[in-house]
Amino acid sequence: MKAAGKEVTIVMIEDDEGHARLIEKNVRRAGVNNEIVPFTNGTDALDFILGADRSGMVSSDRHLLILLDLNLPDMSGIDILEKVKSNPHAKRLPVVILTTTDDEREIQRCYDLGANVYITKPVDYDSFANAIRQLGLFFSVMQIPGQ
Repeated sequence: MKAAGKEVTIVMIEDDEGHARLIEKNVRRAGVNNEIVPFTNGTDALDFILGADRSGMVSSDRHLLILLDLNLPDMSGIDILEKVKSNPHAKRLPVVILTTTDDEREIQRCYDLGANVYITKPVDYDSFANAIRQLGLFFSVMQIPGQ
């Protein structure tokens, strides 16, 4: 998966090791060989995505795909989604929500905040592979700021 010729890095924010392994296996089965950078909490993930200063400058020319679990030990995934999507340098990054809840209000809230795809766990492989492929298409047409 590339965006404007650059490799896309997958940022996986998931505190359950079993789920993380399953997600990685599904990503690989979908034929995606991109690097996966795993995080088990929101703080470390936000340091990576937005930088320790939270300015987001660090991601201004990076191509990241964020796989985000909503239930994390240190903060809610909704908080992370809000921080990423409200940051001028990071808001274009696609976010896939992975969670065990199928609460309509929570799903709607995620979409309102800018989530690209919402997948309920346990992850159904076919819908997951389909979502990843759609995002692959999304990346191939993604406009890079300043070009």
